[in-house]
Amino acid sequence: MLVKDLAEVLGSDDHVIGDAFESRRILLARDGLGYSFHDTVCKAGSKQVLEYKNHIEANYCIEGHGEVEEISTGKRWPLKPGVMYVLDQHDRHIIHAETDLRFLCVFTPALSGEEVHDESGSYAAPDWLS
Repeated sequence: MLVKDLAEVLGSDDHVIGDAFESRRILLARDGLGYSFHDTVCKAGSKQVLEYKNHIEANYCIEGHGEVEEISTGKRWPLKPGVMYVLDQHDRHIIHAETDLRFLCVFTPALSGEEVHDESGSYAAPDWLS
């Protein structure tokens, strides 16, 4: 059995803080599960353009309000507690955070925790996929 506590992640190398987000990376590739699990906050007033070309991401909103916009169609959906969106087609999208938005997120394949968004808002493919 694997048991993790968010308190152990806070302030560690697995707690990444950027200008527009805070990512608490609870499960990562090193845990050997095939997916990673994150507790992520998009900061109020931020707008993030993202596209995960090499990963599928599911996001479940547990706090806050905002919108997710699908760039290819311009369609927008409200984000609030209880809403999930899944980037099942590697969708290029924009997160508009009216308030702090908090998500529970799953990535597959699993992230190592060392990824950095490139200019397109994507992460590189895991080494084992290359």
